[in-house]
Parts: sequence; C-alpha cells; structure tokens
Amino acid sequence: MEYNDEAKESVIAGGAALSDHIKEAMPVDYIRTVNAHLKSGNQKDAYDVLQQAVVLYPDDPFILSYYGTLQAIADKKYRSGIENCTRAIVLFRKKSFFGEVERFPVFYLNLGRVYLAAGKKKDAIDAFKKGLQYNGGYNAILKKLKKLGMRNRPPVPFLDRSNPINKYLGMVLRQEKKKLEGGVMMKSRGQSSALRDNSR
Repeated sequence: MEYNDEAKESVIAGGAALSDHIKEAMPVDYIRTVNAHLKSGNQKDAYDVLQQAVVLYPDDPFILSYYGTLQAIADKKYRSGIENCTRAIVLFRKKSFFGEVERFPVFYLNLGRVYLAAGKKKDAIDAFKKGLQYNGGYNAILKKLKKLGMRNRPPVPFLDRSNPINKYLGMVLRQEKKKLEGGVMMKSRGQSSALRDNSR
C-alpha cells in the first residue's frame, strides 16, 4: 500500500475530508480519535478516520493494524484486513525498540479480531495465544479467549481432562483461587475503611 506525495496532498487539500486540526495530526492522534469513535460504538466514523490516516502514514504499524481490523469488521474486506494486520506486525517488529515488547499483544488482538470476523476461529485463537506470549496477562486477549470458551490447561497435562485426579485437583485449585481473590477483596475493603476511619 504505497501512496505517493500527490495522493497525500490530495487528501490534505480535500478540506472537507480533513479538518485543519486533523491535517497536522500525528499517528497517535488518529488512534485516539479512532478509539473514541469505537468506544461510542461508531465503527464507520472510526473507519473513515483510518482511511485518511493510512494515506498519510502508510507505514505506521498502529494505524495499519487498526485499519486492517476495521476493514474486516466494518467493510467485510477480510483478506486485506488480515494482510494489513500481518504487515503491521512485521513493521512493528522492524521498528520496535527494546522494552516495547509489551505493545505486541495489541497487534495480535487486532489480528485475532479480523480472523473472528472472517469466521476463522482457530486462526483467531492462535493469534490471541501469540499475543499472550508477549504479555500473559493482557486483559483484552484473556477476555476474548474466555468468550470463545477457552479452558485452562488441566493441572496434570499428560492425563486426560476427565481423569479423576485432574478433576479433583482442578476443584481444589479453583477453591484456593477463590479464597485468595476473596481475601484480597476483604483486605482491600478493610484498608479503605481503615483509611476512612483515620481521616476523621
């Protein structure tokens, strides 16, 4: 997706297409605008903004990733959506600096969303799992996997999930996890009430 300077100028010159504020916007400004549209449920406006942004910043991995995602979801262009999300990952890998690894999950989240829109559940799960390799606690991916019905690994992986040992250990581990989560909640409630008492 290469655009020459003439194409960029025509987008910039099209005053109706871009406001003065947007003309000088950086890629991060476009992403913020897109996220605001998405939060309000307006995919079409988000997609319109990205169509403008991709002309001005065709090699920005974030613009390209979100553009590919909305190509698939809003415009039903699955193949080009997958290509753009994949290209965004390659571009980010080339441009990323040490310490930016924690940003990789968003690219795989977007790629997974495209695969889901295209009806490719297995590919989506694979993309989500790749994203978790960079950040195992990335909440948006964990929510997607949970929604898709992904199960945790059995406690003893070499035994069948239905094996009584796995069933028993799974129940015990779930109960312990609930106790720990409940204890953290109780502790945080106790601390907040202690803070209120001290402030009086």
